[in-house]
Amino acid sequence: MSPQEVEAFFTRSDGSYLFARWGRPIVPVVFGVDDATLGVVKGAIEAVVALAGHSMAETDPELGANLMVFFIRDWAELPPVPKLDHLIPDLGPLCERLAQADANQYRLFRFDADGAIKAAFVFLRMDAHLSDMPAEDLALAQAAQVICLWSDRAFAQSSPLARVGAQVILRPDVGDIIRVAYHPMLPKVARDASHALRIAARLP
Repeated sequence: MSPQEVEAFFTRSDGSYLFARWGRPIVPVVFGVDDATLGVVKGAIEAVVALAGHSMAETDPELGANLMVFFIRDWAELPPVPKLDHLIPDLGPLCERLAQADANQYRLFRFDADGAIKAAFVFLRMDAHLSDMPAEDLALAQAAQVICLWSDRAFAQSSPLARVGAQVILRPDVGDIIRVAYHPMLPKVARDASHALRIAARLP
């Protein structure tokens, strides 16, 4: 991968470069699924966290859980959830906008004072498209998209997953970037495109 290809993963629609990774252990909690799917989702998160060389924990001292994944059928289900509007400002108007756009997924990040990720919220409206995806594939795609702060257009045209025969895996280029981006010599937050050069230099 060239530095320009790496740079594209973190260059936003407004032309700015922004990268962030988790600055604390990840503590996931999943809502709206049965026990079998819960295990699949948590397993995918564990796999991507292990790829990054990051860590998980049983609880976050500040938030309890810091990665919340919601499976819903309709955006109108979210505003009544107790205390969710305390975590996500303007939850009602946000859900209205998502419904009008016929969106089937949304991710929201919160950051520490230094800009590292401290919490993330993943909302999946299980429309026909998402419902047709195997749970393992959907979980892996979401885990990959929440391990780093990617550009808003990084996966707009292509999935972070790839098919190898009958198996679906994380795309090798995406997996390599995740692994290298968590290298201890690289910063948790970067706002200059020279960061992409440093990632590219460490790629296989």
